[in-house]
Amino acid sequence: MLKKALLLISLMLCCVGFAQDNQSPYRSKKVAVSENPVKLDSVSINKVFFKVLDKDGNAIDTTFYKIDFQKSVLTFAPTFISPDSVTVRFLKYPDYLTKKYSVYDEDRVLSNEAGATPFAVKRDPLKKFVPFDGLNTSGSITRGITVGNNQNAVVNSNLDLQISGKLSDKVTLRASIQDSNIPLQEGGYSQKLDEFDQIFIELSSDKWAIRAGDLFLENRQSRFLNFNKKVQGISTNFVFGKPDNKTNVFASAALVRGQYARSNFTGQEGNQGPYKLRGQNGELFVLVVSGSERVFVNGILLKRGESNDYVIDYNAGEITFTSTFPITSEMRISIEYQFSDRNYTRFVTYGGAMHEQKTWSLGGFVYSESDIKNQPLQQNLSAEQAQVLVNAGDNTALMTAPSAFQDSYSENKILYRKITVNGIEVFEYSNVETDTLY
Repeated sequence: MLKKALLLISLMLCCVGFAQDNQSPYRSKKVAVSENPVKLDSVSINKVFFKVLDKDGNAIDTTFYKIDFQKSVLTFAPTFISPDSVTVRFLKYPDYLTKKYSVYDEDRVLSNEAGATPFAVKRDPLKKFVPFDGLNTSGSITRGITVGNNQNAVVNSNLDLQISGKLSDKVTLRASIQDSNIPLQEGGYSQKLDEFDQIFIELSSDKWAIRAGDLFLENRQSRFLNFNKKVQGISTNFVFGKPDNKTNVFASAALVRGQYARSNFTGQEGNQGPYKLRGQNGELFVLVVSGSERVFVNGILLKRGESNDYVIDYNAGEITFTSTFPITSEMRISIEYQFSDRNYTRFVTYGGAMHEQKTWSLGGFVYSESDIKNQPLQQNLSAEQAQVLVNAGDNTALMTAPSAFQDSYSENKILYRKITVNGIEVFEYSNVETDTLY
């Protein structure tokens, strides 16, 4: 046990001595006299301490050698001859004094001669970025006149702009603006985006799709809640699972362009029209939403167009059948359409989910349509008038509010003064400047 302890202590002392020797600035080096001159170190050495010893450890006289401390070179005299190697002991400068410092990386510093030739920096070629590089655009604008021996001249117009392509490997963009051969509702030409027949933008991938703009909502997947409606809003659709076992979830929110109505009548023998469309409550003058109509004759869906089955004047709410589709008294005509009801903005939401497998499917649908009561379109109510309606509730007798307001006198205005007759305030025409006029 004692021997092991002594051996361990000896090893530790050797390690400490070796470490101290490595850290000490004093150096010892054996050199052969035949190697003349001798390079002692790569940097300068200190003049304070320098010795040359023979094999017995005796100092050799300085007359037998010459030392260049700056270059660390030892040169023996020709008269000095020794068959054995000698030991040179010297003092080394600290590393921070002999280390070479530079502000710049020497590998990157060029000589003055290098500036005589062009200097090229190697780099990868730049890729030119082109926005929407993967999109394709196509479209057409046509104007034409149709004439015939049995009809008046008709001006036809078509606009078709299509944008499609991939934004990335998984996302596809599709957009469209269409204005197809229809009498337009605002002075005969389209000025606003909502006056076009169809405008939308759609982003889609394998598992989802988002569309904004003109939407055509319909439900033909079930016996219940069958409907179709042309609206303006946003719709989303998500698909989960595999083709043989998938779940489809969708939702839509939009503003309705009009109210739904249907006109049923029997054709008149030899009368191609125009036939007047009526509103839901029998209104004679309705503004039909463009592109919302579906015309059935004896259960057969007809196609719109001068060269097809019928044309429709959306402003007048009139439909005329073309000469290629003669009308008889035995034809039952049914027209579904939306007409513009400008009292309130209407908001519609439609959503649902369906799970499908190979042998069965299960789904549910929700549809809601209502007026946005706080956003009337043709009624400019003051805050006081709106509060009267709120306080009245369902009592129509209380739904009255004063609409008169005080105004200044003018010869060009029709003005009234307020008087009391049998305890009741009434308004009487007045053109007297001194009266309080309304």
